[in-house]
Amino acid sequence: MAETLQGLAGLMTVPGLPAWTGFVLLVAVGVSVLAFLAMPFSVFGVKSRLEAIEGELADLRAEIRALARLPAATAAPSRSAVVEEDWAAPPARAARTVEEPRLSPPVPPPAARVERPARPARAEPRLDWPKADRGA
Repeated sequence: MAETLQGLAGLMTVPGLPAWTGFVLLVAVGVSVLAFLAMPFSVFGVKSRLEAIEGELADLRAEIRALARLPAATAAPSRSAVVEEDWAAPPARAARTVEEPRLSPPVPPPAARVERPARPARAEPRLDWPKADRGA
C-alpha cells in the first residue's frame, strides 16, 4: 500500500520541485474526491426536483383512479354529438374584387440625382522648415 502511494506521488511530482509536492497533490485530489462523494444531493438541487416529480406522479395517479371509477357512458361521449351541437355557420363575407396577381415585382423609381456643390481643390499644408545653413 505504501509503495503504491509512493509510486503515485512519484508520478505526480513536478520536475524542478521537491519530491513531497507529488504527495501534496495526491492528498488534495483525494480530499476533493471524498468531498464530492460526501456532498448531499440537495446541494445540486436534485432532491427538490425529485420531490416535485413525485408530487406530480401522485396527482396523475389520483386523476387516473378518479377516471377509472366513472361509468363508461359519461367518460367518453360520442364525438359526433358534440360536433353537431357546437357547430355554427361561419359569417357571410362581403363580396370583394380580387386583383390579378402581378407576374413581376414592382419597379422602383429611379434614384434622384443629387447635385453637390463644388468643393475647392484639396490643398496640402505647406510646412516651412528651418533651413540649415549650407554654406557654413
